[in-house]
Amino acid sequence: MSRSQLAPGVEIVRVPGEGLAVRTAEGEFLRVRTGEVPEEDLLDRLTGGGVGTPGTGRLLEAFEAAGYTGPAAPPWPRHLRRVHVLGAPALTRPLTGYLRAAGADPVPTAPGRVTAPDADSSVPRPAAVVWCLDGPVPDGLWDHADRLPGHGIAWLRCHREGCHAWLEPLAAGPGDVTSRHVRARRLAATPAHRELAAYWNGHRVGGPHSPGSAASAGLIAALLAADLTAWATGTEQPGALPANRRLRRIDVRTLRVTEHPVLPVPAVR
Repeated sequence: MSRSQLAPGVEIVRVPGEGLAVRTAEGEFLRVRTGEVPEEDLLDRLTGGGVGTPGTGRLLEAFEAAGYTGPAAPPWPRHLRRVHVLGAPALTRPLTGYLRAAGADPVPTAPGRVTAPDADSSVPRPAAVVWCLDGPVPDGLWDHADRLPGHGIAWLRCHREGCHAWLEPLAAGPGDVTSRHVRARRLAATPAHRELAAYWNGHRVGGPHSPGSAASAGLIAALLAADLTAWATGTEQPGALPANRRLRRIDVRTLRVTEHPVLPVPAVR
């Protein structure tokens, strides 16, 4: 093991008079006994420096086996960096910042420019399209964008219904979940399917529109950016629902996030 670094969320703590401890990603503290290996040698190797000894090598192997070390996060691949972003500025502004920080090249675009690559050769081909709405999705608005995964373009989206924001699954291939699938699944899952369809189609009267807080917008943007980063770098979180099968709902008042598995709807023949 020639190079090592701490896994995300793992930290080393110097405890006065007690030596070293590991704070795990779950928040537990575990004592580290280095034996004859100087603590500084271990710290040097954990931060990617130092030559090390057979003793430090064994300690690093133990850290790796426990899941406390891991490879550096892979960079965003150059050929996937161009991401077209459109929709509500309250969401796209923080999203653009998060994507840039992750290594992507977000480009503001307009609904009329969301086209399949063979439909308009004057538009540079993006690797992904992210569309954020601060309201329900009008019927048919996302029909064209639902075809993007079939052309090799990832398709990610979110919208808001009252005090709930919905983050739909990332669609990156022909068999992934599209907005049409999500609508069909949600209608099938509720006895109020007529009411929900009417709500989506604009037959609603409500109080003053509130765009949500900066905190909720930041959370939504961060989750979208994390999903897109995981797709681009191939770093899905082990044990979590895969991004292409996960529908999330965020209460913009409490910032509570719930996750729901969702599958594509088979074509009717």
